[in-house]
Formats: sequence, C-alpha cells, structure tokens
Amino acid sequence: MIVRELMKKSEKELEELSLDPHAAKVLFYHFAKKEPHELYLMMDEEVDENLYHLFMVALDRYKQGEPVQYIKGVENFFGRDFVVNEHVLIPRYETEELVEQILYRIDDYFAESNEIDVCDIGTGSGAIAISLKCEEPRIDMKASDISVEAIEVAQKNADRLDAKVTFYVGDMVKPFIEHQDKVDILVSNPPYIPVEQKIELVVKDHEPHVALFGGKDGLYFYRRIFEDAPAILKDKAILAFEIGYDQKEQLSLEVEHYFPGYPYEIIKDMNGKDRMLFIYKNIK
Repeated sequence: MIVRELMKKSEKELEELSLDPHAAKVLFYHFAKKEPHELYLMMDEEVDENLYHLFMVALDRYKQGEPVQYIKGVENFFGRDFVVNEHVLIPRYETEELVEQILYRIDDYFAESNEIDVCDIGTGSGAIAISLKCEEPRIDMKASDISVEAIEVAQKNADRLDAKVTFYVGDMVKPFIEHQDKVDILVSNPPYIPVEQKIELVVKDHEPHVALFGGKDGLYFYRRIFEDAPAILKDKAILAFEIGYDQKEQLSLEVEHYFPGYPYEIIKDMNGKDRMLFIYKNIK
C-alpha cells in the first residue's frame, strides 16, 4: 500500500468514528520520523512494513480514545518537545502564554538582577519550569510535584533539554518551606477543574486526575498556595498562575482575602478568555 492510500483509508475510518481525521497524518509522520511537510513528498511511496505496523498499532490506540500526545510520547511546548505519559498532564498551548507573560515581567521588574529565584508548584512534565530556565539563564529554578512518577518525567525532560532544575517530591509549597527557599517568582498551573464539572472523556479517562481537579469549586489548591506562599516569598515578589476562564470573580475575592492591599491583575489569553493571574508583592 502506498502512503496516499493508507492516509485516505485511515482518515475515512476516523471520520466514521467521529474522531479527528488529521490525527492519522500526525501519527504517521511521527512514526516515519518526518516533518509534516515531508509527508507530502512521500505520498506515492510504498509504506515500509515496520512503519505500517507501528502506525496501525498507534491508530488503534487513538481509536480506543487515547490522546495522540501519549501515543507519540511527546508534546511540543514553547518550541521544545517534552516527554509526556499518563503520569503527567499534557501541556496546553494556553500555558505557553503564562510562560511568555512571566518572561515579560522578568524584563520589567528584574532586569538588574544577576539571579532570579523561581519555583514552579505542581510541575507535572516540567514544561513551565524548564521553558523558563531555557529562556532565561539567570533563573535559579526549583519545581515540585506530589507525584513521584511526574517528577521522574520532569527530570527526564530537564536532562533531554539540558536545563538545570532542582526537583522536589512534595505537597504544594511544603517542600520549599522545608528547604527554606525564598523566591522572587512563584508560578503554578494548579488543578482548577471543579470535581463535578463535565470534561471531555479523552481527558477524563487518560490524564491524571490529581493534575485536573481542584475540589468542589476548583479553587482548593489556589487557597492552599495563597495560605503558604508568604513563607517563601522575598520582600519583592510576583505570584503567577494559570486559572480557569470562568474563575475571575471568585479568585479576585480569594486574592483580596489572602493578600489584602496587594496589586493584582487577571490577564486574558489570545482567545479573549481570563486565563492568568498575577499578584505583586512590593512591586508597582
């Protein structure tokens, strides 16, 4: 069978199952070790037997509901490929904007600093922590996760991308308190989906629930971080969070309760949704 015939047949099968037909090409060029544009140059070539087997196994996994990213074993984030598996949340493109906004604020508020201490709470695959370290060498990055398996994935990503990050296994802010760390920037993309909120089955059935659900109203982990964060913040510091698009009003009340008088802002993403929260300690 030539590539064109295999793609046409596979895309039709996915369409009949109400799945994304584009996934066929994504999986094929991944296992063929080709760039997307190279796929079109090989459309009339015969499919290698070993490649055919790898592709068909991958296609079947996708038909069974497994995310493409887990099948490939990697996901691109901020221009780099990160190893992902069932132990970590798949990095989302919305979170790239959080990284970008943090880098802007480093330029604005820490331009004169030779070293910037940053912690990432609930690091998962390490996508945020590693991207920040790779983009800004002045950062001394530490990151935590309660999942041993997640930290193993994050460490693998740091090693692959040559990023020096110190990882702690521990619950939220606690490991940073225990190590007596003090930070200029605290960043977190905590679980923020309310436990009873309906989400896509492909997410619910495959991605780690510990990284998805944030209690009854989705704010449980924000409150925990807000409560413990003062113990690790320097005199001048920034707290940066990804948030649920519909949590602006509730989170504003929580910020005003835990950080009275602190300036803060909620920033929209490229789709016009409220997605990022920044809190400023002694920064104007």
